[in-house]
Amino acid sequence: MDNPLQPVELRVLGALIEKESTTPEYYPMSLNSLVAACNQKTNRWPVTEYTEGDVTAGLDGLKARGYAAAITGGGRVTKFAERFTEKLNLGRRETAILCILMLRGQQTVGEIRGRTERLYAFADLDETETVLQKMMGEFVQSLPHGRYAHTLGGPVESAAAPVAQSDRLSTLEGEVSRLREEVAELRRRLDEVLN
Repeated sequence: MDNPLQPVELRVLGALIEKESTTPEYYPMSLNSLVAACNQKTNRWPVTEYTEGDVTAGLDGLKARGYAAAITGGGRVTKFAERFTEKLNLGRRETAILCILMLRGQQTVGEIRGRTERLYAFADLDETETVLQKMMGEFVQSLPHGRYAHTLGGPVESAAAPVAQSDRLSTLEGEVSRLREEVAELRRRLDEVLN
């Protein structure tokens, strides 16, 4: 990306995209709810302690790029919505992947597939991998150890964002899921040959 997003902009954008899909009844979001979404203690890496001022600055940066908008309606509270997916003409699959990478950092294909389920249910790891490959270069980059990262904040070095200890279990779970799918496919093929 020519003009990389700042960390607070990435977190705000990821939170807006996530909440638009997972809690549409509370979307667009007030500043207070957006601060809470950015600072969630679960499903976020790294965990942050952004203030209202930080989130407002992030929103200002996103609005300047056309990636977010302030929504004023009949209520007294200004609310905010993302315009990123519309501006870049992103589909649901690409949006889900970018959202999870913005909110949770570097991940394997299995982790991405498992964690995007509430945003978009990929059929299998192959579909997830295919979409990642299409996004490569413009939005996503491949890292060592089968991990992927978004490039919305600029190029990523694997060492720049170490895997948190709690993510080790998620990595193993993703691998187990992938292996189970492979075993199921091998069984299906074997049944076809034998029958």
